Amino acid sequence: MTAEIDPRRQRDLEKLIAKLGLSLDLPPGIAIDWTQLHLALVDASSAEQNNQQLEFLGDAALRLAAAAFLLEAHPTMSVGEMAAVRSQLVSDRTLTGLADRYGLERYLQISSSAAGDRPGRPRRLADAMEAVLGALYLSVDDLSLIRPWLDPFFDHQTREIQQDPARQNYKAALQELTQAHYKSLPQYQVQELNQTHGDPERFAAEVWFQEQSWGKGNGPSIKQAEQAAARLAFGKLQAALEDGG
Repeated sequence: MTAEIDPRRQRDLEKLIAKLGLSLDLPPGIAIDWTQLHLALVDASSAEQNNQQLEFLGDAALRLAAAAFLLEAHPTMSVGEMAAVRSQLVSDRTLTGLADRYGLERYLQISSSAAGDRPGRPRRLADAMEAVLGALYLSVDDLSLIRPWLDPFFDHQTREIQQDPARQNYKAALQELTQAHYKSLPQYQVQELNQTHGDPERFAAEVWFQEQSWGKGNGPSIKQAEQAAARLAFGKLQAALEDGG
């Protein structure tokens, strides 16, 4: 795609690239596609030509970058833990934090009605961040414009997740696994065993998938009980897949 970009918009995009720590003086054969980068920062609310397709590509680029980082930086980490950590690294919450870190909102073109929609802000920023990743990937057809600035962020986030294991989202990892291999999702059955706040076994959860129980877990909240059950289920299902089940 080729299109004329307003000089002021071009300068703003160059400022964003500088914030990411990328040089405008790139090696021969490597160039940022400024038209795609501009489009990445056009919200669907403001124009018919917008960032939705780039967001789709950026989601895949983000997952690939996170997987490559974890394999290189944490080669002894189990596949189950990698999947759980990656689910956090690519979450909307993480993407919104990343967008805020680089002040992405000031570059995003949105309609006046969307600008007033504060509850929708995190989702808009997460989508725009993915679209930026998509534009950078499309510029060079690889991750060379993404990993130099994204890896340090991944490193910081991974250390935080490892220090607080409760942030490892095994529910998301299990869902990703079953969706990828079976095109279906697990179901959870939860029972409240008592009403004592803070009791680590207040709730009991059980994961069912394809009419089979894969894991049980307890926790002081429904979410934590489901996470405990999902962690067991993920390990069992991963082992079954590796055994050809």
